[in-house]
Amino acid sequence: MRLRTKRRFHAEVGTGALNDIMFFLMLFFLIISTLANPSVIKIFLPKTAVSQRVSKPPIILVITADKHYFINNVEVSFEEIEGVLISKSKEMDEPTIILRADAALTVQDLVDVMTLGVKNHIKMVIATQKQ
Repeated sequence: MRLRTKRRFHAEVGTGALNDIMFFLMLFFLIISTLANPSVIKIFLPKTAVSQRVSKPPIILVITADKHYFINNVEVSFEEIEGVLISKSKEMDEPTIILRADAALTVQDLVDVMTLGVKNHIKMVIATQKQ
């Protein structure tokens, strides 16, 4: 009588396909992270039906509803805004400031900040949300 020994099969995981998937996921997240908006200060922007894109990296001035001022995500007081804007605009050929003001602010608050830009010959653009 001849007894057969059971052949044991060893389970193997093919890692070649897993490597490809991980590589594509890494590329996907790398590309998506470059498209993310670095401005993390939460404000509600006014809405408009027309939008315009800016091609060069501008200076971003954020004004929150409780009148906190941020230039490129660094908090400054209202008195310091003019000096910081002048120093940052000297580094650029055509300085452009994107003004991201909360919709709850009064018009006078916007005019006060925009007067600083007019006085120093700096172009200011108001950021809005598309409707």
